[in-house]
Amino acid sequence: MKLDVPVIGILRGLDARRFQSVMETSFDSGLQAIEITMNTDNALQIVSLLKPSVPSGKLLGMGTIRNIREAKEAVSSGAMFLVTPNTDTKVIEYAQSNSVPVIAGALTPTEVYSAWSAGAEMVKIFPVRTFGPQYIRDLRGPFEQIPLVAVGGVDLNNITEYFAAGVRAVGASSSLFGRKALSENNIRQISENVKKFISLCPDRGK
Repeated sequence: MKLDVPVIGILRGLDARRFQSVMETSFDSGLQAIEITMNTDNALQIVSLLKPSVPSGKLLGMGTIRNIREAKEAVSSGAMFLVTPNTDTKVIEYAQSNSVPVIAGALTPTEVYSAWSAGAEMVKIFPVRTFGPQYIRDLRGPFEQIPLVAVGGVDLNNITEYFAAGVRAVGASSSLFGRKALSENNIRQISENVKKFISLCPDRGK
């Protein structure tokens, strides 16, 4: 799972009728990867319906995959990657056996290493707001080979700090798309918000 644009857009609780327009404008605005959370109404149906329209080079995955049952449902729906809030090696191993990348959630050093050892493509430090960029630096000391993703508290004010601390990517929701823009389905504003957020990221494609 190669992220040339190191941002994962997280969409939770978005009405199915609006998801497609938000997805399309976000991809058009430069976002490469979007996850819809499993606890969104009709999440499985949304992924199954929209996967065929995902542009080449773009990724539509499913997040909040908490157990093996949800992992199987997500893979069956066509999710192109999985994101978990917790470390469950069975989920990682199942997805790996189906050639679906996993970004596994972890917080402690033991969880980070366990997720990576089990085959996670990247390890999501969540919720990162609890400890901030310095915690990323601390983890990078012994785990410099593990690509970390900061999720849960990344915004326009601190995103550059997280990249400076050594994360490979970040995940964001309202701070990326704009809470008001999403609630009002303001596609133009969502596009501007996504572009602004991405502009603060290092270009991993070069």
